[in-house]
Amino acid sequence: MKKKFRVILFVFAALIVAAVTAGAYVKFFLPDVGPAPFITIDRTPERIERGKYLANHVAVCMDCHSKRDWNLYAGPMMKEGIGGGGEKFGREAGFPGVFYAPNITPYNLFNWTDGEVLRAITAGVDRKGKALFPLMAYHRFGNMDQEDIFSIIAYLRTLEPVKNDVPESEVDFPVNLLINTMPERAKYKPLPSEKDIVKYGAYLANATGCVDCHSRHDQGKVVPGTEYGGGMVFKQPGGVVRSSNITFDRETGIGNWTKESFVARFKLYADKNYKHPEIPAGELNTPMPWNMYAGMKTSDLEAIFAYLKTIKPMQHVVKRSEKTNDI
Repeated sequence: MKKKFRVILFVFAALIVAAVTAGAYVKFFLPDVGPAPFITIDRTPERIERGKYLANHVAVCMDCHSKRDWNLYAGPMMKEGIGGGGEKFGREAGFPGVFYAPNITPYNLFNWTDGEVLRAITAGVDRKGKALFPLMAYHRFGNMDQEDIFSIIAYLRTLEPVKNDVPESEVDFPVNLLINTMPERAKYKPLPSEKDIVKYGAYLANATGCVDCHSRHDQGKVVPGTEYGGGMVFKQPGGVVRSSNITFDRETGIGNWTKESFVARFKLYADKNYKHPEIPAGELNTPMPWNMYAGMKTSDLEAIFAYLKTIKPMQHVVKRSEKTNDI
């Protein structure tokens, strides 16, 4: 009996040692994406213009890193403090902690090297080696063409400095440990030719994050097999909003849409005469940054449409919104 007890005690002790060792490794030796590269990005006019387009209308960096007016439909970006950060993503919205979008103007990035900014955008590690929560979509940006990321960085360097000291994010346990396992080295992909409209559209769909929002999620990750079928939940004070099915299922998706109607849906918000309706207090709003994506070139929107047509249609009925008293 004593021998059996000693064996159990030994196994228990071994498990504790293994758990402590694993925890120490995750806490002190991860993330491991390598050092920031020593690079200096030339701020050519071509790069700055390309970066401006990508940051505002494709990758929509400015969407998260600026203030949005949630009193209006689709929360258009406020004109003041562009890139100054501070947008809050808290527990009330379903996040494992309280996260604040950093200030990405020269006010905050002046002492970051280009290599450190590159590593943060594409691998998810800041200048101090700290892991970034994947709300920052480095898993997507690390699959873009490196030259496109160079262009975004060149553009960020030209922003008007915004004096805004953003609070530190707070990460709940155990995510404060697990977050160290999330960053990964960039796996750059070349920008396809615009003539190969499907591959080019796939590249843009990755850059825009279509799949991230228009899929179901479990513990912060896309559920395999639900890609583009909609259903991601966005918690709001008045209830929840869910993303739509953008596969070409005729009954529950966009299978009846034409290329022209798809483009027109976006371009509506680029019309100078369009005014975002006010959202009454307590009512639900869409998180879709329509006015930012509306700035995409028509040919780019057409390429995304062409790519989405190649995705297997998924029959998935999405209840788009539910108020708190309906849940």
